[in-house]
Amino acid sequence: MAINVFACEDGHAQERSLFAQVLKTAKAGELWIGESNMCTLGFLFGLHRTGSNFVIREHKSMPWEAIEPLKPVGCTETGNLFEQTVRLTLEKELLEVRRVVLELKKPTRNGENQIAIFTMLPTKIADSALVAKLYRVRWSVENLFFTLTENYECEIKTLGYPKAALFSFCLALVSYNILATVRAVMASIHGVGKIEAGL
Repeated sequence: MAINVFACEDGHAQERSLFAQVLKTAKAGELWIGESNMCTLGFLFGLHRTGSNFVIREHKSMPWEAIEPLKPVGCTETGNLFEQTVRLTLEKELLEVRRVVLELKKPTRNGENQIAIFTMLPTKIADSALVAKLYRVRWSVENLFFTLTENYECEIKTLGYPKAALFSFCLALVSYNILATVRAVMASIHGVGKIEAGL
């Protein structure tokens, strides 16, 4: 379900410009899972300060310093896993994080052969395989937006007032949340497999 919306009337604004608003909603004990565009020093340190944890894909421009070499730690159905501890630096603040690397058997649709993920989850709670699996959960968010676009026509195709476009998008999100609630109730009665097969 969509819980928070960070509306911006500027259609040219980069989503990173809204990170300060996003961090105000972070709470201790939460786990934030995100794509590489969320991988900035300010955002990761900000999550850490709130007591939240993260599983966020490494952005190619992200600066880090290796504390130990990359070592093999196992494999999954999609590839081989490696891990190392690295240090992030923001001004005078230091943060040691785990860097989990999945070397893919098959390249991504963008031709990438590996995925690197930053996390501060302790190894005893989440080993490298679980970290990689958690990162894959982000597809549920992308599926949400696919459903919005395909079924709710959440994007206005004509030029209009920004506030009207945002209002229309938020109405589509509310409609999606109603659908998600109904599906969850039906799945609890009939089983998830039957509900997914019927869609």
